[in-house]
Amino acid sequence: MATTTTTTARRVVIIGGGYAGVRLARDLDPDADVTLIDLKEAFFHRVASLRASSDDTWTYAPFIPYDGLLARGRVLRDKAVGIRTAERQVLLASGGVAPYDVLVLATGADYQEPARFTGGTVAEAASAFHGHQRRAAGARSMLVIGGGPSGVELSAELRRANPEATVTLAHSGSHLLSRLGTGRMGRRARTWLEEHDVRVLLNTEVSSAGGTGSRLRDQAGSPLGADVVFWTTGTTPNTLWLRLAGHGSWLDATGHVRVDPHLRVLGQRDVFAIGDVNDVSEAKLSPSALAQGEAAAHNIRSQLRGVRHSSGARPYRPAPVRVFSVPFGPEGGTTLLPVLGRDALVLGNRATARVKSRTLMLPAVQGLLGHPTG
Repeated sequence: MATTTTTTARRVVIIGGGYAGVRLARDLDPDADVTLIDLKEAFFHRVASLRASSDDTWTYAPFIPYDGLLARGRVLRDKAVGIRTAERQVLLASGGVAPYDVLVLATGADYQEPARFTGGTVAEAASAFHGHQRRAAGARSMLVIGGGPSGVELSAELRRANPEATVTLAHSGSHLLSRLGTGRMGRRARTWLEEHDVRVLLNTEVSSAGGTGSRLRDQAGSPLGADVVFWTTGTTPNTLWLRLAGHGSWLDATGHVRVDPHLRVLGQRDVFAIGDVNDVSEAKLSPSALAQGEAAAHNIRSQLRGVRHSSGARPYRPAPVRVFSVPFGPEGGTTLLPVLGRDALVLGNRATARVKSRTLMLPAVQGLLGHPTG
């Protein structure tokens, strides 16, 4: 029979205020003393970042204040620089210490610009977006390198921002969106882009000699010059600080935190890792991060209540396929819709516009942060 103990509010420290971190913080707020640590001034809705980088009416849309997230806990604007597991303390860049009973790593991944919160304040990040907007509007030619979801979406947004410019998308694979597991989405993306006068170069490896757009070349040595160049070739987990802090043994070869089926860091009973930062084998998407935040909340709640691991915690079940949309501007896009017992459906422009492209899920995320609209 499971045993329980009566406790006062236990301390949960969450490092990282992205999708996984805020979902976990909100879910645990009624049951624990929650401290969310993030250096950013506001939550960054990365899903809206590519449109914000090319459309000035969206410049401030990705930034949602943290002030509506927690009723009992707190958001601490600081940076974690170390962890003392024996003392259960997080060391902060400010010189302070955050004690914990349970610690959660939710530091996410680093993206290439423009899908990045540049600086620490909304003003700094918005200024970076304004700079991207000016460059896109004034360019005669633009090159996007990487044909995954970000590269396809950004190419469409750049075409919309500057109809007169030459826009080229170069991708190393044989079809766009190649990591999503279906060629149908890639074919839809290529058709839309080419119909809108975006040149698509497949099987094209791009290298940089000196780092400037005028010195980019493909694998044959042919130049790929452009006035404006964006790289959208992947992400890096934000775990270098853990290695520097002496916890490199927590990481796998790719820099992701190794976790057990309950999202607990291997070998650490009181430390969890959720979202893009961990080694769970599923697509690193915002729906996955939110699902892991919810699952971790259940397991941490059980641990804080003293429920035995075997009877209270639930293993997290990764989803091999999730609903996923790639917008082609506000009125276009393609959506992967898993269907039980059959192949996933691939939906087109009209459905994707309703699901994601027009709003970029902003109302849902505002609601998550305690700022519901309408």
